[in-house]
Amino acid sequence: MSKRNEIPALVVSLLVTLALLASGLYLMRSRLPLDAVAGLFRPGTPVRPVSRQVLAGRLSRGELSLLPGSVTPTIEQGLDAFAAGDYATAVKQFEAALQNQRNNPETLIYLNNARIGQAPSYTLAVAVPIGTEPKPAQEILRGVAQAQQEINQAGGVNGVPLEVVIVSDDDDPNVAAGLAGLLVDDPDILAVIGHFGSSTTLAAAPIYQAGELVMISPTSTAVSLSNAGRYIYRTVPSDRLAASALARYMLTDLDSQRAAVFFTSESDYSRSIKNEFTTALLSDGGDMVAELDLSSDNFDAGQLVRQALQQDAEVLVLAANTATLDEALQVIAVNRQQLPMLGGDSLYNPKILEVGGNRALGLVVAVPWHILDRPQAPFVPSSRQLWGGDVSWRTAMTYDATQALVAALQSNPTREGIQTSLQAAGFNPAGATQPVRFFASGDRNQPSQLVKVVEGSRSGYGYDFVPVDLIPATN
Repeated sequence: MSKRNEIPALVVSLLVTLALLASGLYLMRSRLPLDAVAGLFRPGTPVRPVSRQVLAGRLSRGELSLLPGSVTPTIEQGLDAFAAGDYATAVKQFEAALQNQRNNPETLIYLNNARIGQAPSYTLAVAVPIGTEPKPAQEILRGVAQAQQEINQAGGVNGVPLEVVIVSDDDDPNVAAGLAGLLVDDPDILAVIGHFGSSTTLAAAPIYQAGELVMISPTSTAVSLSNAGRYIYRTVPSDRLAASALARYMLTDLDSQRAAVFFTSESDYSRSIKNEFTTALLSDGGDMVAELDLSSDNFDAGQLVRQALQQDAEVLVLAANTATLDEALQVIAVNRQQLPMLGGDSLYNPKILEVGGNRALGLVVAVPWHILDRPQAPFVPSSRQLWGGDVSWRTAMTYDATQALVAALQSNPTREGIQTSLQAAGFNPAGATQPVRFFASGDRNQPSQLVKVVEGSRSGYGYDFVPVDLIPATN
């Protein structure tokens, strides 16, 4: 075809495309509030769609395992029975599997779902990064599983059992946005617990807000999630509180003024805690002497630490996200305890103790919760008995998110009713160790606390995270 003949065809094609876009926007605007539509197209929202067929294989009530490498023959038989609607056999097989894998939260959730069978239930979804971050994913699932177990054993929510759908988003913003659309379209889903990383949560939040489906994240701390909409909440304190606690510790306890921060430029969470720490430090008279990118193509831990030292840094701040935890460990190794180190909650990870070893000694991390802080709370011995060991802050914050939703369901078991209850004056259900309260922004009304890496035996690696307040001054 000649160029002369191509031009009219291109013009017609362009006009048709513009007409389709205009009609699509008109339909969306007619169905959704104007601010919701604007939110769907705000900068940073994923634009690469994921097919619904692919997404459908990322949800399970008990018919398939989403945890890699965790399926035993007994679990497989339970999954097959659940998929076939043989819930009695599924219960038997899942119970047997838990005798050998007591700390498998996916199996416990499926067991509780199988016990419900076809009976009426209230359904929540929990979105976790199973494929990319299986350990944090299981920590989150333990919080949901424990709450579901306790609630159903106590008779359910006003006599109705709680069902949980597990959703695997791989901490991928595009996948999470697609899954959010599926969950919004499923009328059985009354609320969502998730997502994991701040970037992923920010990508999914406009979908939930537009679809008027409550989402409570137990792990996303980026300040930009505040005021994302009246259906968006979190049970973890924002980075602003964590950064303020770290800055005060640096200036007061360490008596230091000059910091160098290592961050991940591609991560909303990492940029958030870097910016909030810098603001808090400068406001109180400190100085940020260097900002060093852990995700740069030519990353060299030795070179970056030398650069921090050349800038007369007195403290290293590790604002790494989960994806750059290995790079943060390289910085810890190269530093060799030359300078004190501070970090965000992503560094609360067994790898810091196992791989960092004695070079991580003295590292102070801001976390939302620690099991030693209030050991007398009923949640602490219950979680140890159920899982066979200590649980992390991710488990506790997810437990709190589930308890908040259950309390809301008791008042009004509808999507709109849940949102109304969460924001109601006086809403403060009991959490793992503290009541769950929300600001009008959707943020959790709870301070961060600081923990420190010290020698110890609780973790099994020879080192433990221990609340700073519990460490004798001689340490």
